[in-house]
Amino acid sequence: MESRVVSVEINGMRYPIRSHLDAAYIADLAAYVEQKMELAAKDSPAGDTLKIAVLAALNIADECFRARAEGTAQRTGVSERARELEQLLDLALAAAEPRPRVESLARAAGSQ
Repeated sequence: MESRVVSVEINGMRYPIRSHLDAAYIADLAAYVEQKMELAAKDSPAGDTLKIAVLAALNIADECFRARAEGTAQRTGVSERARELEQLLDLALAAAEPRPRVESLARAAGSQ
C-alpha cells in the first residue's frame, strides 16, 4: 500500500500525517487523541497545551498497558484450561482402552 498524507486536527491544530494506514483509521485515532486531550484539559484546566498532551499520552499509555496485561492474562487462562482439558482427555482415553481379560492373561501365562 502506498504512503499518503492525511490531515487531522487535534486540539485546534492541524497535523499532516504520512502513513500507509487507511485515512478513516487515522481520523479515528486523531479523534481518540482529541477526546483524551479534552479529558486531560478538564482535569488540569490551568495546564498549557504541552502539559495536557503529556497527560493525555500518559492516559493512553495506561490504557495500552492495561489492555496488554489483560490480553496476556486471557491467553494464560486459555492455555491453562487447554492443558487441563488435555489431561482430562488423556485420562478418558486411557480409561476407554480395552483391557486384557483375566482369562486371556491366564492362558497366555499357562502357554509359556
